[in-house]
Amino acid sequence: MKKKIFLLAIIGIFLDQVTKLLVTGFLNLNQVINVIDGFFSITYVRNTGAAWGMFSNNTLFISIISILFLFILIKYIKELPKIDFLYVVAFGLIIGGIIGNLIDRLLRGYVVDFFRFIILDYNYPVFNVADMLIVIGSIVLIISFVRDDIIEKRK
Repeated sequence: MKKKIFLLAIIGIFLDQVTKLLVTGFLNLNQVINVIDGFFSITYVRNTGAAWGMFSNNTLFISIISILFLFILIKYIKELPKIDFLYVVAFGLIIGGIIGNLIDRLLRGYVVDFFRFIILDYNYPVFNVADMLIVIGSIVLIISFVRDDIIEKRK
């Protein structure tokens, strides 16, 4: 099962990098393509920070933190005696997302972001596939922890 984590991560990295290549290949910086007017657009931006632009212009710091977190996560996975499907999905998505954005930071000096949503007049920060992988993987991981805690308490 643990090998499936890394297979899922590779698929995630591939999808992330292909979408970023498409965006940078076909759009100019800050160009906007409205998909659903007033709700969703493809907008090419460069992010030198983390989520919501935190730590802007600190690419090296964010890269080091990402690498450290990857090492800790991989060590944790290797030490697990058994791993079920939800953990495979969670860890695979998180690792794929971290590496996808890390590739950008190391090769470009910034992360390519392009999904923009406006919901209830709030203009959400622009994000990418790697960000989605990290968020979805984190949600699945939390669900797995809660499920395991409930199962443990029932014993």
